[in-house]
Amino acid sequence: MKRRSVRRVVPLVAALAALTAVPTASAAPGTPPRAAGQHRQFAVGPQYDSTHVYVEPGTEQAFAACWVATFGGTTIGPNATQVTPTPSRTLSELVVSPVGTLSVFDYTTPVPYPFGAERTGWLVTDLDQAVRAARADGAAVTVAPFADPIGRDAVIRFPGGIDAQLYVHTTPPSYPDLASVPENRLYLSPDAVGDFLHSYLAFTRGRIVSDDRRADGAAIGLPGTTYRLLRLTSGFGTTTVAVTDGGLPYPFGRELTGYGVPDLGATLQRAQAAGASVLWGPVTAGGRDSAMVRFPGGYVAEVHAER
Repeated sequence: MKRRSVRRVVPLVAALAALTAVPTASAAPGTPPRAAGQHRQFAVGPQYDSTHVYVEPGTEQAFAACWVATFGGTTIGPNATQVTPTPSRTLSELVVSPVGTLSVFDYTTPVPYPFGAERTGWLVTDLDQAVRAARADGAAVTVAPFADPIGRDAVIRFPGGIDAQLYVHTTPPSYPDLASVPENRLYLSPDAVGDFLHSYLAFTRGRIVSDDRRADGAAIGLPGTTYRLLRLTSGFGTTTVAVTDGGLPYPFGRELTGYGVPDLGATLQRAQAAGASVLWGPVTAGGRDSAMVRFPGGYVAEVHAER
């Protein structure tokens, strides 16, 4: 099978150093439902919020080629570097695509704990203030601020075990607006969802867009059942929360992000031609057609088109 080539640009550090335009902070879409969330808006924009993709060793280039063939976009890297506070080595690549930004890691050493558990990297306006605000809003700081080759990072954990990496770059990046803002897809138990929402909405200054307590279970591999589905929005983008009893078929709960496309059928055809496989669907539920897709390297994503 002929593989489409991925357009390579200059190495990661040099490329990011050349991107000098300072992005404008996004306006808060709503007020968080707690008085403690009086800090400023730390989000910069959803195009700067990357899904962290840890691929199987040696598969970074196959993953990037398949992704770009499916959705379009460009790549920065790969570069062999250390992105953790303790010694490690990874091939690191940034994928900037119309449906979302991805930070891809292909480790050549064991991955230091707790890295690999974080699902997203959020660009923030001020790292130290964001870390203090996260603590005040009920999140735990699981990795204290540390320096990386192009900036500084920290990892926080919201109630329910949801990890996010916060970061700033020494030279602020400039990425194009997204054609479709991706969804951060979370699965929580009824016991955890209340504390999670309390903390997450306060820190992100987000709001609940909808709360469907009888959503169609076909969307999560359980046709004929219902579950609770919340949709959230903030300056960090969109988030869906599936509240379930944990009885989920594979691969649901393994995906990190959902990607919106105008034509699901055509997107799935491109993905399969480039080496991806469809694990579930397409199905129609909740006003959208959706499918679960596994890309080379093991990354699983939900892909959907609104009806």
